[in-house]
Amino acid sequence: MEKYAEVFDYSNRVLELIEKEEINAEEAAWVTQQTVDNFREHVNPGFLTYRKSVTKDGQFAAVEWKDSGLNGFMDVSGKEYIDCLGGFGIYNVGHGHPKVKQAVINQMNRQALHSQDLLDPLRAMLAKILADITPGDLKYAFFTNSGTETVEAALKLAKMYSDRTTFIATTRAFHGKSLGSLSGTAKGVFRKPFLPMIPGFRHVHFGDIEMMRKTMEACAMVGEDVAAVIVEPIQGEGGVMLPPDGYLKQLRELCDQYGSLLIFDEVQTGMGRTGKMFCCEHYDVVPDILCLAKAFGGGIMPAGAIVATEEVFKSFFSNPFMHTTTFGGNPLACAAAIATFNVLIEEKLPARAAEMGEFMLTGLRKAAAEHRDKVLEIRGLGLLIGIEFHDNEIGYEVAKRLFDKGILVAGTLINAKTIRIEPPLTITNEQAERVISEFGNVLAQIQM
Repeated sequence: MEKYAEVFDYSNRVLELIEKEEINAEEAAWVTQQTVDNFREHVNPGFLTYRKSVTKDGQFAAVEWKDSGLNGFMDVSGKEYIDCLGGFGIYNVGHGHPKVKQAVINQMNRQALHSQDLLDPLRAMLAKILADITPGDLKYAFFTNSGTETVEAALKLAKMYSDRTTFIATTRAFHGKSLGSLSGTAKGVFRKPFLPMIPGFRHVHFGDIEMMRKTMEACAMVGEDVAAVIVEPIQGEGGVMLPPDGYLKQLRELCDQYGSLLIFDEVQTGMGRTGKMFCCEHYDVVPDILCLAKAFGGGIMPAGAIVATEEVFKSFFSNPFMHTTTFGGNPLACAAAIATFNVLIEEKLPARAAEMGEFMLTGLRKAAAEHRDKVLEIRGLGLLIGIEFHDNEIGYEVAKRLFDKGILVAGTLINAKTIRIEPPLTITNEQAERVISEFGNVLAQIQM
């Protein structure tokens, strides 16, 4: 058929480009045009507007092409960028870390996916690593492909554990966008088109332990006892919101008092990001279920996991097919995750995140000291940093101008009041100094 011939020819051209280490200017122009046109016609034209800081009038876009060292990438035209967005926390060990990449290549050459019937060894070995490295008595693991799938698994496990159906999440929380995870997510713009959510979810203000206490008490009084409380130890999407002193410990105590499970969503805060292997270690609190994803796959493979205590996880023992996923825990993802833990330990990256995070926080605050009319607050822990501006317009201008200078941060046209700084934990001192310097330069240039 003619359409098959057209697709065959088109795919051949794309495969030839993928095979090339370098492309010329003509090929780069073709890639850019195809990318913009196909996003408009076949992906979603909204992306061309929403990410306006990296596009111009929807006609031209900075198109990613390849990694440029551990801490950056290069667009199709050859311009290099320091990545201070890090895929919203994907690249903790850097872009294309050679040990992680080689582990995946080696496993791919052996066997890419498993038969689904026999026992697969890397899943078992990765589960042991998680049991050994996570705090407290977390012991059993279930593997997923993404953060929202991880949260879904945690919610289902909590439902299996008891006959309770009430869940409490917090305001400004982000737990994903599949229907169960979205029920825990607090952002109205994501929730309203899909109402009603999964029944039984309530939200209380993040950091307000008294409101949490009264809500759990009220739920118990009316016979709607809480199955689990789900919370991010530090809110990422919510604007890098740190918990008040003692909040997480008190939350643990409340859950114990009311017989509720505590779920920590560490999809963004885990894997060394905040200066410890897992953020909950800063607060000396162990959840009943720990959620991981994003950097879990080493910036190479999509991968996630829940890790739970035996007491909680045994709900899945009698029928391990109560919750499954075809590709979760596949050999390539497990190889990447095993190598990622190896790199985090070998290169002492959690400690490096703590050191570089303090360096960047101090530098960014100093750069903003004379611009209090623009910058409201700079906060964070490790290399999860939020810069809050007085309004979206300032944040957007900062994000756009930094991008023009070859530094990618998280900031969009309609959601830039707080931009996140989440570079790879491998970021160098020189790169961090450049980010700080350019941030100060950009603030000085903006006239509001």
